[in-house]
Amino acid sequence: METRYDAFMSSAPYILHYAPDNASLVIRLALEELRLPYETRLVDRRRQAQRAPAYLALNPSGLIPVLETPDGPIFETAAILLWLADRHGDLGPAPSSPERGDFLKWLFFLSNTLHPALRILFYTPTFIGDDARHQDQLTAVTRDRVLNYLDLLDNRWQHPVPRALSLYLMPMLRWLALYPTTRDTCWFELSRWPALQSAATLEDARPATRAVRQAEGLGPAHFTAPRLPDPPEGSAT
Repeated sequence: METRYDAFMSSAPYILHYAPDNASLVIRLALEELRLPYETRLVDRRRQAQRAPAYLALNPSGLIPVLETPDGPIFETAAILLWLADRHGDLGPAPSSPERGDFLKWLFFLSNTLHPALRILFYTPTFIGDDARHQDQLTAVTRDRVLNYLDLLDNRWQHPVPRALSLYLMPMLRWLALYPTTRDTCWFELSRWPALQSAATLEDARPATRAVRQAEGLGPAHFTAPRLPDPPEGSAT
């Protein structure tokens, strides 16, 4: 007997609401990795589409991405990754696996610790106002924290890592090398973390990565030698 989920997958794909080179990149990579059928809906940031009532009905926080699923719309990058891992396997250990706890703690480290630090770096005035001196102070402190977080992750990446963790971390390494375009990014050098650099090199060559490259205009080595995107539609900022 065909289940509701089977009917969904046979009649319509997942729908990923995305903007180029945003956190939706993580989910697009996961969907490609799992070879799942999906459609995309551009969230045009230049027109503040993430603040439009139709989008807020999917994600009241107005952040990107949202994945529409047979269970309803899901937002928050880690939540979507975890849902996909549990529904389809392959991205992380099963709930009954003895490795599940280790997977969850690092997934939420990426989500609750590293990712928010990047948001502070990229959108500093949102967190501290327009005073340039205070912005510089917050940026300096946050950079030091990010360096420490990556030191911890480099040690973790010397052991086998579930795919969901790599899919989440690699775009963040890319963004640290590129953004914000209004500030110096020379403080970040991937070669400082050899395990992460090795993982990024392997990630550049994966089929899922190659599939996403053209869709979002990311360039040939978009984790190890990233360049600003030239997407066929929409804007990264």
